[in-house]
Amino acid sequence: MRKSHPLRRAVLAGAATVSGIVLLLSLKPASGPASAQAGAAPQQNAAAQEAPQGGSGPQTGARTVTGDVARTEYGPVQVRLTVSDGRITRAEAVQAPKGGLSDQKTAMAVPKLNQAAVTAQNARIDAVSGATYTSGGYKQSLQSAIDKAKAAPTGGSSAGGSAQAGARTVTGTVAQTQYGPVQVRVTLQGRKVTRAEAVQAPKGGLSDQKTAMAVPKLNQEAVTAQNADIDAVSGATYTSGGYKQSLQSALDKADG
Repeated sequence: MRKSHPLRRAVLAGAATVSGIVLLLSLKPASGPASAQAGAAPQQNAAAQEAPQGGSGPQTGARTVTGDVARTEYGPVQVRLTVSDGRITRAEAVQAPKGGLSDQKTAMAVPKLNQAAVTAQNARIDAVSGATYTSGGYKQSLQSAIDKAKAAPTGGSSAGGSAQAGARTVTGTVAQTQYGPVQVRVTLQGRKVTRAEAVQAPKGGLSDQKTAMAVPKLNQEAVTAQNADIDAVSGATYTSGGYKQSLQSALDKADG
């Protein structure tokens, strides 16, 4: 019998060893518990990243209150608050001066004013340097929203009027003036005027300044007098005349 060559035996043995290793690897599971957990981790992390940051999600019992529009030399400012359990949890300007340089000032000032309102929990906040008029209007509307929040029942929401039990609002007809329309809305508790506001007033150019100066005084006079026999505001004769006309209309509707 012819003997096998030593080199041939070595080659055959090596081939058998490689075949065995390949067979063992083919029988090993493609994925085990460890690999399954590793694959799930990125999905969990992605879900966590999509969750709201800083507790900004819906709050149980939260309500929103919108303050009156404060008219400034550069445009209207109006603040809306989110209140939960008697605390301001969010403040935002739903109206602010815009156009030209006002865009830059609003973008700079409003976030600071929003944060200050939540921190202070009142309207005694500092004006932002370089945005004096916007800050003043913000504080005025903020105080109005706070007053409404205190007057409104807990758990309710107010979007421009106080939610007093049994209260009703009546809007007068539009009075056309030389500088623009004026329209007054009153809130009554029984037959008593508890609030007056101009839902329309002259605006644009010098009218913005006159409206911002006159309307708050006219609103206060209407509540004090409980009728339309109120004095005109000096420097805003046309606006005052239109205000009184629309106010009388609202009072007549309330009586009817």
